[in-house]
Amino acid sequence: MSTNTLDIPGYKAGTWVLDPSHSEVAFSVRHMMISKVRGGFGIKSATLTAPENPLEASLTASVDAASLSTKDEGRDQHLRSADFFDVETYPTIEFASTGVRVEDGDFLVDGDLTIRDITKPVTFEVDFGGFGSDPWGNYKAGATAKTVINREDFGLTWNAALESGGVLVGKDVTITLDLQGAHQA
Repeated sequence: MSTNTLDIPGYKAGTWVLDPSHSEVAFSVRHMMISKVRGGFGIKSATLTAPENPLEASLTASVDAASLSTKDEGRDQHLRSADFFDVETYPTIEFASTGVRVEDGDFLVDGDLTIRDITKPVTFEVDFGGFGSDPWGNYKAGATAKTVINREDFGLTWNAALESGGVLVGKDVTITLDLQGAHQA
C-alpha cells in the first residue's frame, strides 16, 4: 500500500474486467540463437480492483495454458507437453499483483507469476493507452505491459544442444500483454 497518490487523467475507481476479444498475452524467445519464435495464450480472466489511488490497485489474472499457439501445431504440442508447460497437470498460468509504483517516470506493477506451480516475483513495465467510452456506453481502459523472465526459473528447462554450438531454445522470454478492460463501477 502506497502513501503517495497518483493522478491519471480518465482513471475511475472501481472494478475493471478484462475484455478478452481486445486483449492478448504474447511471448517471444530465441530459437537456435539466431531468430525469435513468437506465440501467445488465451486469457481466461483478469480483474483489476482500482481504489481512488491507482497506486493501491490490485490485479489478478489467469491464462489458459492449453491455448498456447505459435502457429506451428507440432511445436505447440511439444510446448503443451510435460517437456514444457505440462498443460494436463498445470492448466493455468496465474498472476497476482503485489504492488504498484512509479519509478523514474515508469509505471511498474510488481506481482507473483505462477507457471507449473512455481511462483516467482516479476515486474511489468506498463504503458497506458488511455481511457474512453465505446459506442455501447462501456467505459474502457487500454494498456500494454512487458516483462522478461528466465523460463528455467519456472521449471521450463527442456533444451537441445546445437551442432554449431549453443542451444535450441533461449532462456529469456519476453512477455507482452496488450490489455483492454471495461469499468464495472
